[in-house]
Amino acid sequence: MTAGRRAPAARQVAEIVLMLLVVAGFAHTIYRFRQDGWMPLPYVADVNDTFMDWFNTAYWAHHPGTYDVWGSVYPPLSFIFLRLFGIASCYTRDPFYARHCDTFGIGAILGWYVLAIVVAYRAFRVADRSTSTVRGVTFALSMPMLFLLERGNLIIPCMTCFIIAHGGVTRVGWVRALAAGLTINFKPYLVLPTLAWAIKREWRLLELAAVATLAVFCLTYALLGDGSPGQLLQNTIYFAQFTSQYVWEQIYYSSSYGAFVEFNSSRFPTRDFVPSTLFEPFVAAIPVVIHASEAMLALCLAGAWLQPAALTTRRISLLVLTGWLVTTSPGGYTMTFVVFLLFLEKWERPGPIAALIAGYLLCIAYDQSVGNFFTVSADSWLSGRPVLASFGISAGMFVRPGLILIVFWGLALDSFALVVRAHAGTRPALALLPRLGAVRREPA
Repeated sequence: MTAGRRAPAARQVAEIVLMLLVVAGFAHTIYRFRQDGWMPLPYVADVNDTFMDWFNTAYWAHHPGTYDVWGSVYPPLSFIFLRLFGIASCYTRDPFYARHCDTFGIGAILGWYVLAIVVAYRAFRVADRSTSTVRGVTFALSMPMLFLLERGNLIIPCMTCFIIAHGGVTRVGWVRALAAGLTINFKPYLVLPTLAWAIKREWRLLELAAVATLAVFCLTYALLGDGSPGQLLQNTIYFAQFTSQYVWEQIYYSSSYGAFVEFNSSRFPTRDFVPSTLFEPFVAAIPVVIHASEAMLALCLAGAWLQPAALTTRRISLLVLTGWLVTTSPGGYTMTFVVFLLFLEKWERPGPIAALIAGYLLCIAYDQSVGNFFTVSADSWLSGRPVLASFGISAGMFVRPGLILIVFWGLALDSFALVVRAHAGTRPALALLPRLGAVRREPA
């Protein structure tokens, strides 16, 4: 067997082993749930609030006060969507009652989850048939996807739109633009991946996405009659200030070490769990790592602008999203977008290989507690029985941000090398319009 044939075989074996670790993590979750009656770390600590993001939001989709009473930061699309995919009569009481009544809503959660997996698998097949099954199974059983499912987060339907916009499953511009507009109206921070279109000078697609975003917002705003840009901005500022007071919640399923800076304050008994000799240098290094990552991201984006054929659009989107997650933590479920885009990368060269290995490890649904903060005695909605659930510091809280860093730096260093290599043979592109052949053509 030649060395050229051994390399793909070794890659396939490596990815299969990593996939089996993810499957084992899923099996462990099922086992712990059957034994204990509640979802283990790092799932939500409130064992009685399964599907919380769906039903708590759906309640306000059927009641006034969405923005001035509840203080929602979701654009109107989320509430119009939940009106369509729910039984209105189930929301005459509280969200807990709706969970028992709204079977259509629960069916919608599961249905959109399956659809996201199917569309993701299609994207993986377009990118590389030889790895599509392994990566499809991994994505379906990954910790970020399972976390989304347990919370019932609206990223579940948003994920399908995201894949259509950025996953290469279609070349039809208006379809991709509409899908991008929907993703931004579901989660405004998803404007970040569309920056890749500007760097690649795909102005027409960017313009269509901007029109679609504005049109979807105006239509849903008119239908809901609430949720102006001013209200959203004001609520977002208040939400950021409010959540910053809850230190443990910030690090519970974080993508960034930045959340640990406040963890070292007097408000939290850090030294009861981690020795100062370990934690003080760790906290001191956090700003250095974050600023270095920001500088590297800026360097890669500048290089991609000068050499638009050096990097794919998906690579640029992935760099932007991952670099953002290194600096902040909008929620563990946001890692789902990173994992999806990462699984479109090829298993080649040291940087992407290291990033893919870290991505697989991020997908493992397993965590290990190293110290409990509190114990909850409550009825578990999912198991339907009383449980005694313990929550606290876990190893995963420290490992996951590190894996995100590996993903970012593996891809960033590889991207920088590709840009440098492109400079050796291609004149930098400074014009707003790309030269013929200066932009890499990618598969659908």
